[in-house]
Amino acid sequence: MTLIVGITGGIGSGKSTVCRIFQMLGVPVFEADAVAKKLYNSNPEIKAGLIRLFGKGIYTPDDLLDRKKLASIIFTNEIHLAQVNELVHPVVRKEFENWLKIHKKALYIIHEAAILFESGFYKMMDFTILVSAPEEQRIARVVARDRATEQMVRERMKKQWSEEKKQKLAGRILVNDNKSLIIPEIIQIDKNLKEHGKIW
Repeated sequence: MTLIVGITGGIGSGKSTVCRIFQMLGVPVFEADAVAKKLYNSNPEIKAGLIRLFGKGIYTPDDLLDRKKLASIIFTNEIHLAQVNELVHPVVRKEFENWLKIHKKALYIIHEAAILFESGFYKMMDFTILVSAPEEQRIARVVARDRATEQMVRERMKKQWSEEKKQKLAGRILVNDNKSLIIPEIIQIDKNLKEHGKIW
């Protein structure tokens, strides 16, 4: 049976980098957030739901989601954030189940999601890995990557669980602080999973 390993981490932690290393080792990776971004523009149910919640202006004249507008709404309003999650999560889960059937011969797969714990989806995982990094480092990475202000990043971080809360649920923690050597650690995790079916 294919093992499911959930990978998560706060914004700017470097979870995408960790996932790329697993991909280089030949491991199939399901990127929930990337899939969700595509669904915003392609899934009729999600599109209708967002228009119902926020009006037609949430999509551009080219019929593409206005991501900045949506972000400004959901990262300042917890009720709207919950409404969008309720709309999107079931569809992403269905996509994952279909994707999993395609990769059923793999010894293990990675399910990467920013809010793996917050959504409760971690309960479907065999193992969970938390990618962690110091807050100031995370902020600096996102400011450079998204050309966002520090305040904008901090607002987004407030909507995610604290590192302490996530650490209590994580099966393993990868520290990505530009000091710890995470590549050898990932290679060891890969070996453990392929040879022993465990992350330790």
